[in-house]
Amino acid sequence: MGEGEFPSRLLLALKALSLSRGRLAAELAVDKSVVSRWLSGRQAPSGENLANLTNLVAQRRPGFTLLDWEADLDTLSARLGVASEPAPGAFGPLAGWLPEAVLQEAQALTALRGADYEGFWRTTRPAIGMPGRFMHDQVLIRRADNGFLAFRLRVEDMLFEGWTFPTQTQLFSLAADARSGIFIFSIYNAVLRNKAEVLDGISMTIQRVGGGSPVAGANILERTGDLTGDAQADDARFEELALANPLAPEDSVPPEVRDHVFRDFGPSVLASGGSALLTMPFAGSWSRGRRFEP
Repeated sequence: MGEGEFPSRLLLALKALSLSRGRLAAELAVDKSVVSRWLSGRQAPSGENLANLTNLVAQRRPGFTLLDWEADLDTLSARLGVASEPAPGAFGPLAGWLPEAVLQEAQALTALRGADYEGFWRTTRPAIGMPGRFMHDQVLIRRADNGFLAFRLRVEDMLFEGWTFPTQTQLFSLAADARSGIFIFSIYNAVLRNKAEVLDGISMTIQRVGGGSPVAGANILERTGDLTGDAQADDARFEELALANPLAPEDSVPPEVRDHVFRDFGPSVLASGGSALLTMPFAGSWSRGRRFEP
């Protein structure tokens, strides 16, 4: 087994045994973050942990041994009784949608850093159509079986579902609400080398009234919780969070947050040394590993 090949084999075993990351961690008496590091390739299991993992698989697939981890994916999948994971370059429904080189880079970066962005998030953004007010939308980000970050956003009665693609310094998210056909496109500043707690960026969509005019605005994402590893429980938690009134109470958003997401720009601002365009400069980004506390 070459360097970097273990994560795909472990993912295959989890699929075969119908085990979540959280359940595997509990079975092996290790922290969930350890399993996440194994799956991302950032850390290989110790000899003891690999032996314990092999015994766990053998309890459900009699005869499984340490040598089976060395088999190629097709042989391992047959040994475990499941179909193998997509080979590198096979991107499922995303194939052909973006250039393969872009998908390869996003998939590699997701394997490396995806765990740092998985979780429950809450937006703070100016309310469209309600000048001076702010909204808190609920967001769920987690890795899908195809190796990319799935993105889910609840905006009032709309559910946007799509993907988030990390680059070295940004996260690009594209999602759509199936019922209305409305798209939303966001670019957030990334967090370097740490688990993300706050992200800031710009989103673009359309107004639901007035002919569906294009509209863009700055916003921040704040982490509100971590995933449990149980997909059904996490889905239920997301829907529970989405039941809250998304309209922020008046004067509940701190002045510094208001100033950060309610940005002034245009000709008059440009004349006084400001920006002619709505921007969220990486150099002044709030994206960081430590939770923002006003």
